[in-house]
Amino acid sequence: MAHVHKVIVQANNGNRMRDEKGVTGRRPVTEGQIVAVTITDIGERGDGIGKVDGLVIIVPDSTPGETVDVRITRVERKVAFGRKA
Repeated sequence: MAHVHKVIVQANNGNRMRDEKGVTGRRPVTEGQIVAVTITDIGERGDGIGKVDGLVIIVPDSTPGETVDVRITRVERKVAFGRKA
């Protein structure tokens, strides 16, 4: 009987991210950057949600339909957080 080994690898690859198909690319935003974000939805905690080149951006104190300048405060694997600039 063959043995199956599960290997977990964690890599720090800077600003690179994978899209839905697993293709690696650069994240569209970096911490400290100011970007225009159109808020399209409200999250479960009441924060505005928008996207920049497919990356979800969470912005407190914003409403759907509003376009705001956002200073990016934190970038994670699938989401970034920002504050109104």
